Amino acid sequence: MSTLNKIPVTVITGFLGAGKTTLIRHLMQNPQGKRLAVVVNEFGTAGVDGDILKSCADENCPAENIMELANGCICCTVADDFIPTIEQLMALPEPPEHIVIETSGLALPKPLLKAFDWPAIRSRITVDGVIALADAEAVAKGQFAPDLAAVEAQRAADESLDHETPLSEVFEDQISCADIVLLSKADLAGEEGIDKARAVIEAEAPRKLPILPMTEGVIDPRVILGLEAAAEDDLDARPSHHDGHHDHEHDDFESIVVELGEVSDPEALHSRIIEMARARNILRVKGYVAVEGKPMRMLVQAVGERLRAQYDQPWGTQERKTRLVVIAEHDNIDTAGIHADLGA
Repeated sequence: MSTLNKIPVTVITGFLGAGKTTLIRHLMQNPQGKRLAVVVNEFGTAGVDGDILKSCADENCPAENIMELANGCICCTVADDFIPTIEQLMALPEPPEHIVIETSGLALPKPLLKAFDWPAIRSRITVDGVIALADAEAVAKGQFAPDLAAVEAQRAADESLDHETPLSEVFEDQISCADIVLLSKADLAGEEGIDKARAVIEAEAPRKLPILPMTEGVIDPRVILGLEAAAEDDLDARPSHHDGHHDHEHDDFESIVVELGEVSDPEALHSRIIEMARARNILRVKGYVAVEGKPMRMLVQAVGERLRAQYDQPWGTQERKTRLVVIAEHDNIDTAGIHADLGA
């Protein structure tokens, strides 16, 4: 897939109870002629949200296009969960034309945007826009979420979250990252509540944002899909309380390509990859291996020290050679050492 044909991704953020799943159901039912995929990253309730959305699956967003990530913050499990999930969607017989990501209600959205700069996916997908949902009635009352006890319970249940971050800062980060803010449950807030909520959000926003009322998740999809914001390239305009913290920094990665001839012992190569990953803190190794005497190429996928390999298709007219992409943090990329480890 060329960089000119990136698949757009819409990130939907907002506190527990703000109506993210309801909005996504509406988008699934009104996809504007696009084939959708949905990725749900909801701590504790992933099965619930996933089941709700899968019950709405149809030809525009079949069940196999709905993925759940429940192993922790989506941006902290990039190598283990996020990238393989995106690659799995890309590998479908009919890849999606637009991907919608529902973040955890307590996730900070900016680190997720940084994850889109990972070498394995940055040329294939782009952040079309970030949509922040806020419960209009709750915001008007100054409490950010409709059920603060439920939000606190969600936070306490997830060990990966920073329990010291005040809810007000999470709310401000969600607003700061947004391209559009949707005031959900507008019918319950009434005009006065909507006006109060809009004033709160305008005071928190780092720049002028469209702020639109919404009831029952119903909004014209043309308003929130197709923004072409390329948010991953616009991070400076989306300030966060956590800017500069080492945690959640994902922008210091590098990849190299290692080419070998035909391999006589693929199991030995697998062992070298695993040992290299262990010794050098390599995040990912991905590529094809040309095995002597085998007409089919071997697909290798390694995440950390976990490696999967399978023969996937004949070489055909392709040049028979082993080609592996190695991804690691910048400081762990020793090009000569990696080549030596892999026998290049």
